[in-house]
Amino acid sequence: MSTTVLSPEVAAKYEPVIGLEVHVQLLTQTKAFCGCSTKFGSSPNTQCCPVCLGLPGALPVLNARAVEYAIMAAQAINCEIRETSIFARKNYFYPDLPKGYQISQYDKPLAEHGYLEIAVQGGTKRIGITRLHLEEDAGKSLHDGFADSRDRTYVDLNRSGTPLIEIVSEPDIRTANEAFEYLTRLKEILLFAGVSDCNMEEGSLRCDANVSVRLRGAEKFGTKAEVKNVNSFRYIRAALEYEIERQIELLESGNRVVQETRLWNNAEGRTYSMRSKEQAHDYRYFPEPDLPPLVVTAAMLENVRSQLPELPDSLRKRLASEYGISEQDAQSLASSRAFAEQFETAAKITKSPKRVANLVQSELMGRVKAAGITLDESPVTMHGIAIAADLAESGELSSKMLKQLLDIAFDKGEDFPAVYEREKPQQISDLGAIEKMIDEVIVANPKQVEQYRGGKKTVAAFFVGQVMRLSKGRANPALLNDLVVKKLDKA
Repeated sequence: MSTTVLSPEVAAKYEPVIGLEVHVQLLTQTKAFCGCSTKFGSSPNTQCCPVCLGLPGALPVLNARAVEYAIMAAQAINCEIRETSIFARKNYFYPDLPKGYQISQYDKPLAEHGYLEIAVQGGTKRIGITRLHLEEDAGKSLHDGFADSRDRTYVDLNRSGTPLIEIVSEPDIRTANEAFEYLTRLKEILLFAGVSDCNMEEGSLRCDANVSVRLRGAEKFGTKAEVKNVNSFRYIRAALEYEIERQIELLESGNRVVQETRLWNNAEGRTYSMRSKEQAHDYRYFPEPDLPPLVVTAAMLENVRSQLPELPDSLRKRLASEYGISEQDAQSLASSRAFAEQFETAAKITKSPKRVANLVQSELMGRVKAAGITLDESPVTMHGIAIAADLAESGELSSKMLKQLLDIAFDKGEDFPAVYEREKPQQISDLGAIEKMIDEVIVANPKQVEQYRGGKKTVAAFFVGQVMRLSKGRANPALLNDLVVKKLDKA
């Protein structure tokens, strides 16, 4: 484990080079080459058939929906779709690969030459995507959870044959933060496209990272290590930061980096060697004899393109333009396709879409985070926020009342309209009652009155706040502001 922290001067001598390989399970109901279910969490080895198990004479039949999803994903990340792609057998032997090979694509993948734009300090950066290809998943080896796990490994083949796309980036990524941004953007796009649930805990999205370092300005890549089995983007970033430092320390001490596969140990905060990759593994690729070439016609492309929903960047620009909201608000509102659709529905029925957006940012997001839930799990819906926005816009609710009602809604697990009807605060709009409270506050704060008379007009906000406190947040804010200024001008 690394025991020293690299000085900025030493770190600056080197440039990391990172490429990412992302495996994404497609959201089909059945497997890539048979009719078995892809449902997660079923009892082991209950979703298998002769095709999954690789039994002699069983023939694969390509899942058309998997092809559509793969094309959709490729279009979403700006790839060129190959008219004719070829399935190949990737031969290797492992307990959870019953056929002894994996059906994948090799030299003629479905799609190539794509890119993603990521946010970097001072602007954006384009990360190239080498290829996107279709393949089937392997089964799963279970190394723990059984009484005899110290001596035996169990195999569950339910996952075997699940359709995957593998997305391989160009080695354009230069920092662990850039890798994090790339993965975050890629996941967001895939979720918007609806091709995968991208659930890392269930293995729907898995990432391997190839990382090397070289002297800054050098053209030749350094020796790379592959980091596998990292189950969150945050851990991938930490693993890359560790690995970059480890490789620089090796080179600085006169040693060499060994080409190998390494695993991330989150408890120890380090990577460790799994196996050497000094010799390239020979997968003996050859064309899959039981599957014809995959031909993507112009009509297929157009049909899939017509199904592709609006993607995050385009959606955020449109929300900001159509509803007059800030870029920051648009960023939050388009955090998911469903949430953006809810906002648009609310925006069409509310007096002020901008106030709805502001309430989401200032009131809803913080409560959701504090409750440890997602926006989709919030008891207060976007419709509820729209109702609250209209009440605030009309002056029927002060900001203090609004906060109190939202607190009750989250505490009781109820939507805002139900809480409002039950707890409806009686707002004070009687001029005489408000004037009486203003007079009390003015008498109690002569120092602030003198400041106002001396030209410090902003002190009026102090008096508004004091009256609001006195009225327990029930004073009509529109009336209160006008009356405070009038009273102070006469004081």
